[in-house]
Formats: sequence, structure tokens, C-alpha cells
Amino acid sequence: MTMNEHSAEAAKRAATNPIAPGWYADPEARTFEGRYWIYPTYSAEYDKQTFFDAFYSDDLITWTKAENILDIERIEWAKRALWAPSTIERNGRYYLYFCANDIQSDHEYGGIGVAVSSRPEGPYYDAIGKPLIDRFHFGAQPIDPHVFIDDDGTAYLYYGGWGHCNVVKLNEDMVSLDQLEDGSAYKEITPQQYVEGPCMMKRDGLYYFMWAEGGWGGPDYSVAYACSHSPLGPFERVGKILQQDPDVATGAGHHGVFQATGSDDWYIAYHRRPLTETDRNHRVLCVDRMRFSEDGTILPVTMT
Repeated sequence: MTMNEHSAEAAKRAATNPIAPGWYADPEARTFEGRYWIYPTYSAEYDKQTFFDAFYSDDLITWTKAENILDIERIEWAKRALWAPSTIERNGRYYLYFCANDIQSDHEYGGIGVAVSSRPEGPYYDAIGKPLIDRFHFGAQPIDPHVFIDDDGTAYLYYGGWGHCNVVKLNEDMVSLDQLEDGSAYKEITPQQYVEGPCMMKRDGLYYFMWAEGGWGGPDYSVAYACSHSPLGPFERVGKILQQDPDVATGAGHHGVFQATGSDDWYIAYHRRPLTETDRNHRVLCVDRMRFSEDGTILPVTMT
């Protein structure tokens, strides 16, 4: 079976949602060495979110858990929870960006860190011994990192909570910040109704910038997007692509995307809250198809 045939077959035989047991949220989605990976938050009471697991699949149907790929004990400066991981490969090494300590001002210590490993399943270890981003810039709380490498090799890190989103450029080492074209390190790119959970993808030369709207603990959590011809924007909101379905689940948001190997089939990995659950931490991992219209706009995602 060719890769295209395999992808088509996988699309027909979509995995049962949720894709894995347990409470998880904020999934990042990647393809490493021909294998699909999901990196989520362990969804529990905040101070119990002290480690990361990951899930991998060869066919988008059967998922296997890689346990404890990063533990808070390996991050000396992290005194509270770890959450919202984003992982990327460069030059044979894997970099996992995460947030810790939930700082509320520049007077507290924490923010976005980076860990590194020689394998996608880890173990990951602190790469620099301190936060990579530890201050509020343009009102953005330093949380929810998402790393993106453009076709020209330029690496960007998108991040931000409290209704503000920034982008920074990473150096080749992936653990330090480069300057943007105007000489600054930080650029605010906040689109309308942005809350948190940024995500970037590129298709047919167009940049799709996505984010989470609404409150993460409530039923209205959702995903919206904008498009641009530049990874730095400007980003004008187009509309929602994922939201609650009263027949399926609520609180659907904070996602990642991946492209099926050898095809133009795209998938969205996201978390949602089962209808039977009221605890805001009871979130599960799901994967569904993400389809595009002929003009390139993203069609609303049907939760399955």
C-alpha cells in the first residue's frame, strides 16, 4: 500500500474518540520520523500537573503512551505545574517548550522553558537552566508556547495568555532568542477575540494562525483562525472552526494540527469535555479531520 493509499485508509477508519484513556488537554501534534505524535498537558488539579506523557501512532488509529517524558524534578526553577507543551525537531534533537509556575507579574519567577532530548519520546532535560521567556511583554502572560519552523528554516515561537499573543524568533540553537527585522525581540500579533493557545500551520504558501477563545474551564472554549501571507501577520480573524456540540462534547479547544504523510489530508488534535463531566479538569484527547474549501478557508470541524 502506498503512503497516499495508507492515508486514505486511515481517514476512512478514524480512531475512536477519545484516542486514549485518562484526562489530558492542550495537545500539540507533530510528525517525527514518519510517526504521529501528540504532546498534551496532564489534566489534573493545577499543582498535580507535574509531568508530561506523550502519545504516538503509526496509523492515526492505534495510539501508544510514552510515559513521563519530562518531570518537574528535572526543571530546577519550576516550583509549580508544567503544562501546554510544544515539541519540534531540529538538527537531530528534539526541543520541548512548556510553561511553569503560572506567574501573574514580572515580580514572580517562571514562564516559558525549553527542554531537549535526542528522541521524540524523551527523556527531556532542561536545556538552559532558566526560563526562556520570563516577563510580560505587550500584556501577554508567558504561557502556551507553540513552536513553528518555516520553509526557509526560520524558527518562531508563538505564545501568550490574558488575551495577548506575541511571536519571537529563535536562533539556530533553538534555546535563545534572535532579533526580528526591526531589531526587536518581541512582536505582538494579537487577533480579534484571541484568548490563548496559539497554533500555526502553513498550507499552499498561506499561513494559518489559530488560537483558543472562551474560558478553558467552561463549555464555550473553542478554536478560531486567521490567515496571512507572512508568519508575522497581520492576522485578521476569519471565524471559528471548532466548538462544542451538545450531542458530543463541550469545551473543545487548545489544539495542534498535523498533515498525514504523503497527502494533503490534515487532522486536528484537541481536547474536549465529555457531556457526563462537570469537573473542568476532566478533558480528553481527540483527533478529527480538518478540511478546506477550494478557496483555502477551513471548514468547520465535525467532532466525532
